[in-house]
Amino acid sequence: MTAKIIDGKQVAAEMREELKLQVAQLKTKGVTPGLAVILVGDDPASKSYVTAKEKACEEIGMHSDDNRLPAETTQAELMALIDKCNKDPKVHGILVQLPLPKHINEDEVLPAIDPAKDVDGFHPVNVGRMVVGQEAYLPCTPHGVIQLLLRSGVELSGAEVVIVGRSNIVGKPLANMLIQKSKTGNATVTVCHTRTKDIAAHVQRADIVIAAAGRPNTITAEMVKDGAVVIDVGVNRVEDASKKSGYRLVGDVDFEAIKQKASLITPVPGGVGPMTITMLLYNTVQSATKALNR
Repeated sequence: MTAKIIDGKQVAAEMREELKLQVAQLKTKGVTPGLAVILVGDDPASKSYVTAKEKACEEIGMHSDDNRLPAETTQAELMALIDKCNKDPKVHGILVQLPLPKHINEDEVLPAIDPAKDVDGFHPVNVGRMVVGQEAYLPCTPHGVIQLLLRSGVELSGAEVVIVGRSNIVGKPLANMLIQKSKTGNATVTVCHTRTKDIAAHVQRADIVIAAAGRPNTITAEMVKDGAVVIDVGVNRVEDASKKSGYRLVGDVDFEAIKQKASLITPVPGGVGPMTITMLLYNTVQSATKALNR
């Protein structure tokens, strides 16, 4: 058996075409979905990611409000900008790029965003609504994983899912989303982490394995049963002298070996990654639609 590759770029492109049509329809009603992106400092990875988000907004016809602040920006200045965006009717989504400089308290910044404009899905109100199964903006990477599964024809209801990783960004929200009594849930979910005694024993029984540990080769071929679906959320740099950059990107699973056993598998790069920004656009368009109907 050789696994079918789940092409995240293709799925993301299909969803963006759908969103482009929705944006065009909103514009006929006088609303242009707007995303305010706030970047503090000059972290290269964050700058690259923010630029990609702004480009994606432009491609589907959305408005991007670019706010790039120096690293010495104070907490008070950042909070004032968030307040301004909260009150701006042209802004439907607010994204504060993480990580923030050490002198800024992230735990105070994220709750300052209006939950109605929290398109990252990190506000405690949206997290709480998600957990109890109410309508909420879902965190982008976990929601992207679920869209990849659904659009690849994977049955979630009744499936044994093992998630390796318990971060607030991926592992925890994804587990909550998959156990909901809904068409995007009804799975039986196990979450493994650094204190799990025998990760392999859990992974071996999984119909769907989701690796979000942040460490190369966390999941090996011996740990995966034949025909399993494997979703690799990890993005890790490993040294590679053959590359101009001196490194290459790999996920958390042994891709080459596991693709000989799995039925479906995501590559790194080109798997989950393209979906994260797409779901950010999705949430912003949903926010603009709600604003129109209020």
